[in-house]
Amino acid sequence: METINYGAKGIVFDIQRFSIHDGPGIRTIIFLKGCPLRCRWCSNPESQKMKPELMYRSDQCIRCGSCFKVCKVGAINLDKEYIVDRDKCTSCGECVLVCPSSALLMKGKTMTVEEVIKEARKDSIQYYRSDGGITLSGGEALVQSEFAKELFKACKAQGWHTAIETEGYANEEVIRDVMPYVDLVMLDIKSVDPKKHVEFTGVDNKTILRNAKIIQEITNTVIRIPVIPEFNASREEITDIIKFVKTLPNVKKVHLLPYHRYGENKYKLLNREYEMKDTKELSDDYKSELKQIVESYGLECQIGG
Repeated sequence: METINYGAKGIVFDIQRFSIHDGPGIRTIIFLKGCPLRCRWCSNPESQKMKPELMYRSDQCIRCGSCFKVCKVGAINLDKEYIVDRDKCTSCGECVLVCPSSALLMKGKTMTVEEVIKEARKDSIQYYRSDGGITLSGGEALVQSEFAKELFKACKAQGWHTAIETEGYANEEVIRDVMPYVDLVMLDIKSVDPKKHVEFTGVDNKTILRNAKIIQEITNTVIRIPVIPEFNASREEITDIIKFVKTLPNVKKVHLLPYHRYGENKYKLLNREYEMKDTKELSDDYKSELKQIVESYGLECQIGG
């Protein structure tokens, strides 16, 4: 029997229970910190940095001053609308512990594989009843590849279905090390145009396209396309991506993930600017048209994940 390092540590920023998306059946989604991409439309900006981050909900703040009193580095200024000075904040979390109105929230917690499995086990009966399981998301879960691998191994030891949402931006060694423990990979292909990919995500797509070919040879793979206005939402762009997908012989299914603004408020909580605040969502008719384009290439397609 393969050895599992239950003491391996990772940084988790959320655990979502009873999910019916991001894999078959009822699932628990484990969100890991860290991402090498900086997608303009990112709906989980709190996931991007590896370290824990403080979020501030001004509408819940009662200006009691408890946070100011416990902050040892002077990172709280109650005279400002956004009270957290991020240049000074060390993410120690002391202010979160004393906040009576839950206006301060820490995103990111170090957990062991054993602790995550213990949490996931609370819903294990649902996995068996629904053919569900565990999905790793992020961020980019492969940034914490050793933790991800040990967590997947532990899930397999429990008999749970395993899945990952990934951008595939990792070295080949990581891909070949982790993917044998994954039953389903939901792989983002955002663009086949390298210049556009850099402009909108901050990284080149060469590694991602290379890894797509490797991943689909190892395990069941679904390609996901975030459909983003002004980036890749044209008929031509989607067609170009689908032509690449057709070079992946084991991929039969594509998910179109239309642009949404669900994560916009998180940028306010982090005191960051949301670059796509003026971007409009796609119409249902246009989404259906893009779906028909995908299906015209002989691929199964669904809108949403």
